[in-house]
Amino acid sequence: MNIVITGGAGFLGARLARQLLEQGKLSLAGAAPQTIQTITLVDRVAPPAALAADPRIRAVVGDLNELLESSDTASQVVRADDALVFHLAAAVSGECEADFDLGMRSNVDATRALLQACRKLGSSPTVVFASSLAVFGNSPAQPLPPVIDDRTLPTPQNSYGIQKFIGEQLVADYARKGFIRGRNVRLMTVSVRPGKPNGAASSFLSGMIREPLAGQRAACPVPRETAVALASPARTIEGLVRAAEANDAEWGARTAINLPALKTTVGEMAAALERVAGKEAAGLIDWTPDPAIANIVANWPAVIDAARARGLGLLPDPDFDSIIAAYLSENPRTVSKASAQ
Repeated sequence: MNIVITGGAGFLGARLARQLLEQGKLSLAGAAPQTIQTITLVDRVAPPAALAADPRIRAVVGDLNELLESSDTASQVVRADDALVFHLAAAVSGECEADFDLGMRSNVDATRALLQACRKLGSSPTVVFASSLAVFGNSPAQPLPPVIDDRTLPTPQNSYGIQKFIGEQLVADYARKGFIRGRNVRLMTVSVRPGKPNGAASSFLSGMIREPLAGQRAACPVPRETAVALASPARTIEGLVRAAEANDAEWGARTAINLPALKTTVGEMAAALERVAGKEAAGLIDWTPDPAIANIVANWPAVIDAARARGLGLLPDPDFDSIIAAYLSENPRTVSKASAQ
């Protein structure tokens, strides 16, 4: 089996690739397990060296839109024998709100171009599209219900959320026409992400843990009582892989499923940091209000009833303490000695 991951050099893309390489096989859409022969990682930058060293990895470096504009380079992105595409490449929420054209090009134009390339293959590959919790937003005219479920009407309140919802609808229609087998998956905010902050409005939900664990100060731009829906990197990857493996009957409707989420508050996250790493680490959080970020985050839902995901055997993280513990275990070199004790 040959697999494509757009955004394959990013954190989630690289982690997904490592998971697939480790398991070696995949039961695509309920079929018998097949050996994974190649994984094509498509991104603006080259994948991590350790990942690229695996002979099963094939890297395509370049802007996704530009690659898909030409038939010659488009054939490098998706090939006739590619059975599965994970579409993770995207501009993130803060970037999209600051630069409308960037968001439309990266999140709408690139998604449609990729779907067209898959359609031209004529083999109806499975496409797993990474959508987002941001498709739900609160407004006075359409207030969110207390609990979001798989049938809740998306009402995005920012450009990123709207662009992701457009992507979901494109995937659903290409699937309805038989051009692809579509799998729309709404990711929760992923915490704790390693590495550096990005342009996402939710970036602080990793930074307020990651930086103090490294002995550095970090800003939290929202009040302690702000409720959020989170998922660890491991549970997020589990959801993406399960979406590819589910057969059509298990998957059900073409509409998106919500992945399971841990409901918590940023104050509870800080308390978990103190329990795991001590008062000194928690004391490195600066509670610095940022109305722009707070307004975006406050409009996101925090309580998710992921019934369809449960039906696929997917469950949320049990608590935030375990998420921090997993981060410490997986990223020992980024943690200060004091925090690790």
